[in-house]
Amino acid sequence: MKGLEFIFLGAGSVLGAFLRYKITESPLIFNTLPLNVLIVNVIGAFILGVFIVLSAQWNLDGRYSLFAAIGFCGSLTTMSSFALDSSNLLETKHYGSLVINILANVGLSIGALIGGKSLMSAIVSN
Repeated sequence: MKGLEFIFLGAGSVLGAFLRYKITESPLIFNTLPLNVLIVNVIGAFILGVFIVLSAQWNLDGRYSLFAAIGFCGSLTTMSSFALDSSNLLETKHYGSLVINILANVGLSIGALIGGKSLMSAIVSN
């Protein structure tokens, strides 16, 4: 990795991590379901979907992928926190919330990625 590529990756990572921190610093709980991690995962997946289309449409340099996809979206979204929340729900025997947490994080993240791609494809094709 060259110096400029490292800067792109680092800048995206810092911005994504900062946004994740701001979104998750105050716990948002619905019944027993933690929503903060779900929110960052869905937002990150949507942004990644938008970026994928823009990157292909505009033939962006790979450094922008380092910034947006790997750096920003990679540090914004969080599999480890999703796993921790799920483990905590399991340990506290909140099985219904556990199932909802898993289905919501996976399903809504995939849906958001597809939605971001679809939206941006519709915008750039006009």
